[in-house]
Amino acid sequence: MKSTRGEKIFYIVNNIVLALVALTCLLPLIYIISVSLSSSSAVMSGKVFLWPVEFSLESYDLIFRGTPILRGLLNSVIITVVGVVLSMVFTILAAYPLSKSYLYARKAFTMLMIFTMLFGGGLIPSYLVVKSLGLIDSYWSLWLPGLVSTYNMIVMRTFFTNIPSELEDAARMDGCGELRLVAQIFLPLSLPCVATLSLFYAVSYWNMFRNVLIYINSTAQHNLAVMVNNMIQNQTLLDPNFMQAEDISQATPQGVQTAGVMVMVVPIILVYPFLQKYFVKGVMIGSVKG
Repeated sequence: MKSTRGEKIFYIVNNIVLALVALTCLLPLIYIISVSLSSSSAVMSGKVFLWPVEFSLESYDLIFRGTPILRGLLNSVIITVVGVVLSMVFTILAAYPLSKSYLYARKAFTMLMIFTMLFGGGLIPSYLVVKSLGLIDSYWSLWLPGLVSTYNMIVMRTFFTNIPSELEDAARMDGCGELRLVAQIFLPLSLPCVATLSLFYAVSYWNMFRNVLIYINSTAQHNLAVMVNNMIQNQTLLDPNFMQAEDISQATPQGVQTAGVMVMVVPIILVYPFLQKYFVKGVMIGSVKG
């Protein structure tokens, strides 16, 4: 089917607009990469824009040897991995029964969960609840309050609802129990949805900032998001003793800051290529009805 002239013009304009939007997203990232990979003299002279000048890894060397960035990286990994596992387990356990039409008061339970998307207790009541549970300075204060995202649960429930009931009936005739049914029938068929929601949770936990500042008082337990923010606010987190011993008085705070941003951004970006195939499947499933 040939496109009309109006459609061709629309596609051209649409592509141009999308390209401009993509550039506005990419240019800041490219600039940060260029600054982090340039020498301090090039950064101080303002020569760096979209390409590294006098390629150097000194900013990364300084940030790994002179700051607690590795500890923050480890803390972020712990928060993210454990948080994703806990959130996905409880999201699945909530979505599976709510996907069954025979569940008593299913609509009431669903509405109660949706209510939490519209109304919340606020910051102070949340803090008092966490404090009364003795979770201050514990990572459980980051995991428990937002353990299940209502939006993600609804998406998972909808995905479970679309799985043919004949598969469930056949499994039950073979003596399959509820947990085995979820583990061996529903989850393998829901891998695209599970992978997508896991990534949503991972990005949320990896970038967690406010809750860490509120509930975690010990700087040794801070994640990368808080450390990089402190690095930007304080110009640098380089240990003064390290700076004096290494004689790096010419190190630019901007280079160290951009290196810290890259250390925070790169790990989560690397996850996307491994989950891309599941995104494609998730988009295609249900798009064609047979």
